[in-house]
Amino acid sequence: MKKTIFIALALFTIAIPAAAADGVITIPSVFTVSETVDRLQSILGEKGMTIFNRIKHSESASKVGIELRKTELIIFGNPKVGSPLMKCQQSVAIDLPQKALIWEDDKAQVWLSYNDPRYLAVRHNISGCEEVVEKIEKALASIANSASSE
Repeated sequence: MKKTIFIALALFTIAIPAAAADGVITIPSVFTVSETVDRLQSILGEKGMTIFNRIKHSESASKVGIELRKTELIIFGNPKVGSPLMKCQQSVAIDLPQKALIWEDDKAQVWLSYNDPRYLAVRHNISGCEEVVEKIEKALASIANSASSE
């Protein structure tokens, strides 16, 4: 019994980093932070998305004397994708445009994180728009996987 509990706790502890934040999907990247962000920007451009900003949090932190592992945020979107979701529930606009966080953990593993569209649907009580949410979910997963893997 003790062994079973120990194994369950060990598995739970291992799973925590991947599911640390409610509503955030986090996947590993085989590239550096900069390479992942560059790949992401390229893919988003190819798909007709607008890149609104690339924020290098670690560089900004260093300017105020704070050491932060590589951390970058990309803000992106496309009215063809976001507007139908806002039409379903206008309050979701506070979570749009989309964001992707690319960051390095304390073991030098790079991760790509983004908001789970299904979480946004729950957060904003979106109903009757499953097709829109599913389309966004598939698009983000495809983009994230392409940016973070070979």
